[in-house]
Amino acid sequence: MALRAKFDQFLPHLDERRRRIYLASEAAAIGHGGITLVAAASGASAAAIARGIAELSGHPLPAGRVRAPGAGGKPVTVTDPGLLPALEALIEPHTRGDPVSPLRWTTLSLRSLASTLTTQGHPVRAATVGRLLHTLGYSLQGTAKTTEGASHPDRDAQFTHINATAAAFLEDNQPVISVDTKAKEWLGNRDRPGRTWRPGKNPIRVDCHTFTTSDQPVVIPYGIYDIARNTGWVNVGADHDTGEFAVESIRRWWQQRGQKDHPDASRLLITADCGGSNDPRRWTWKKHLAAFALESGLEITVCHFPPGTSKWNKIEHRMFCHITANWRGRPLISYQVVIETIAATTTRTGLSIGAELDTGRYDLGTTVPPAEFHALPITPHAFHGDWNYTLAPVAPRHPEPTPSRQQIDPTLTAMLTDPALTGMSRAAFDHLVAISEPYWDALAEAAFQRRFHRPRSYLHPQTSSLDHYHRLLTALLRRRRAVTSTLLAQLLKVGRTNLSNQFQDGHRLLDLHRVAVTPLPGTPARTLTQLHARIPSHDDTCTDQL
Repeated sequence: MALRAKFDQFLPHLDERRRRIYLASEAAAIGHGGITLVAAASGASAAAIARGIAELSGHPLPAGRVRAPGAGGKPVTVTDPGLLPALEALIEPHTRGDPVSPLRWTTLSLRSLASTLTTQGHPVRAATVGRLLHTLGYSLQGTAKTTEGASHPDRDAQFTHINATAAAFLEDNQPVISVDTKAKEWLGNRDRPGRTWRPGKNPIRVDCHTFTTSDQPVVIPYGIYDIARNTGWVNVGADHDTGEFAVESIRRWWQQRGQKDHPDASRLLITADCGGSNDPRRWTWKKHLAAFALESGLEITVCHFPPGTSKWNKIEHRMFCHITANWRGRPLISYQVVIETIAATTTRTGLSIGAELDTGRYDLGTTVPPAEFHALPITPHAFHGDWNYTLAPVAPRHPEPTPSRQQIDPTLTAMLTDPALTGMSRAAFDHLVAISEPYWDALAEAAFQRRFHRPRSYLHPQTSSLDHYHRLLTALLRRRRAVTSTLLAQLLKVGRTNLSNQFQDGHRLLDLHRVAVTPLPGTPARTLTQLHARIPSHDDTCTDQL
């Protein structure tokens, strides 16, 4: 019993070799039966003590070793030299995008790698594959959002311009806000990412499926972050994210919080990204922003971040990230839950956020006529006026009246509709104009939808000063190769580009009504004299048209 107490106190401080040598020396000192007695008292095997006695009487082990060289099983990389090259051949082509790799389109799990290696003649377990991968320097990693794609050449210069403008506003005690639309959310008892503290084995029960329907309630949070005050405002929309909705959100922030926090403000700086409802290319955004400037009396300056850099917008990492963290793992079952969750979001730096439900209707497809847009009081900045501009708090200028369609001399029309030029009688041409006119607007509508992927919700202003009669006439003359576009534009006193834009739809109308057109021999007439030469009998009174 005393020997066991001695061993329990002393052996934990020894390594394997010293423990073996010490027990061997005690057994040798006891003499006959010492190995059995020491083994019973220490818990070590008799074979280990016998090896220690042999080491005491033989050659000592090399320095730094606790066992003789060659002891234990060989590493798998020694018994199977081709294992590591085979493993690297499976891993590296996948990371390099090699489509020939057998695991190119599968998950590179340890089990799948071990199974494939075993099939290739390298039997190995999944745990061994994991150790080998760590030896090769591999580790489990996710993706990293670092590639921004093509960078605009003025990217850094625009950031410098935004910082300088914001610093000037803040130094003058003028408000600077960062705006953006947070990701759209659907209302309902739906699964949401993230986890929250709950009693054990009592998670929040949500719907198994998250299908959306046409009448599914939607949450569109448009946020405004006041950089100087470290306060935020979220206008929770329930319709569509449009330019009108974006400006209405800024208006509500100003009425509820902005004018109270900045009672002496005369100017406002808005920093926004380059897409979405506050896209600088959206005329509706600028139209409603000009109306808000007039209503509030503020001179509004807008600076947009370059394309692909919206993550640098301060609202993203000063406000939206905290809202996302606050409602993680919590189903948004009603607008009340959304508003209360946003309003309860705070940080240790003192962030406070207000929220309000906006039940207004914001229709898609509304547009601004060019004349109305160009009358807005917008002043582009000298540097990148498409990204940086100021709206003055004044009423828009009266738009210039749209020029009415000019009257074309009947003598010129009679000359151009001569059967020798058109290839058909005047009565036949008049009939073609009558039956094709209803199709012209349909063709223009189809072209609009091909370009903008949505139907027009307004009457498109006439893009040509020519009526349908003369537009179809010019298309017929061009197909007949009777006259050049340049000469036709001079005769009709319209722009050549404007005239050329009408030819495509005109040719479609001719094909639609299966009008057989035979080109005239020779080259098209380039001068009025050459045009007269193509008409058997002509009147020189139209020469004053040029």
